[in-house]
Amino acid sequence: MAKKLSLGIKLMVVAGLMLSACSLAAAPAEAPAVVPATEVSLVSMETSVAPASPDINDPATLSGMVITAGSSTVFPLSEVMAERFKEEGFRGEVTIDSIGTGAGFERFCVTGETDISNASRKIKDSELEKCKAINRNPIQFRVGTDALAVVVSSENDFLTDVTVAELGKIFSSSTVKWSDVRPEWPNEDILRFSPGTDSGTFDYFVEAVLGPNFKNADGKADLEAAKADILGSSNIQFSEDDNVLVQGVEGSKYAIGYFGFAYYMENQAALKAVSLEGVSPDMVTAEDGTYKLARPLFIYSDASIIKSKPEVAGFISFYLTYVNDEIQSVGYFPASQAALDEAKAALAEALK
Repeated sequence: MAKKLSLGIKLMVVAGLMLSACSLAAAPAEAPAVVPATEVSLVSMETSVAPASPDINDPATLSGMVITAGSSTVFPLSEVMAERFKEEGFRGEVTIDSIGTGAGFERFCVTGETDISNASRKIKDSELEKCKAINRNPIQFRVGTDALAVVVSSENDFLTDVTVAELGKIFSSSTVKWSDVRPEWPNEDILRFSPGTDSGTFDYFVEAVLGPNFKNADGKADLEAAKADILGSSNIQFSEDDNVLVQGVEGSKYAIGYFGFAYYMENQAALKAVSLEGVSPDMVTAEDGTYKLARPLFIYSDASIIKSKPEVAGFISFYLTYVNDEIQSVGYFPASQAALDEAKAALAEALK
């Protein structure tokens, strides 16, 4: 009897163990942690977003290098436009070398080093031929007008109008007194104030006013002789600071000076602008060329450069769009809307 009970107990224990094992086998294993599908897609999106495609109307999508050189007169305007271009998001660089219009065309048309050439005159036929020799066809973009104001003190009671030839005489080393120019003018020393020799304004004044008085063997203006003439004149002060020129001119009724018209506008309470050959400087006379000390300002580029470098196309587009917002801050007159529209049409044609 005891043996049967013992056997029964053993059988029950074995059966219990077997049931326990089956129960463990049937229980599901703990599932591994899974990242939610939404989290995976977000990570994937963050790592695969491509940069925006270049859009010439959006500086923030553009990068690279825009290389410009040329006119010292256009230089401050291009500098302001480049700074604003970067402020609007351009991620590249704009280099601007102030080397003069002729030297700028040399880099653009001969060595082909630049993307844009800054110019204070139209390109010459000889320069066009050099450009064609390296397969460049310059496209002209008008960006503004440079006009110089000839100014005297508001106390001056004898000078209201002058010819260009007389103005050249006023700033010549051969002239000392006002009466040397016109006998009816005062027998007083002329006090002269001029921008410094590093200024594009100085260079333009020498070229336009004094240059015609000096001819070389070929009958062309001898600008070196003209420059030496004004540098040798008496009672003259040169300064790169227009404030110094303003203060000098307003300090005496016998003083005369010249600088950008926009700067005169800021100081017209103390100064008077002198008309040239009966024409006063203003937006209309500067634009149509009847005011003798006005000249157009340009930038030049080439269709192949514009198409291959979106940063260049973008900078030119930005320049033409916003230049009239900035141009008076650097002392120049805005180009007419018609001139800007023509420039924009030339850019659109280059992009086809």
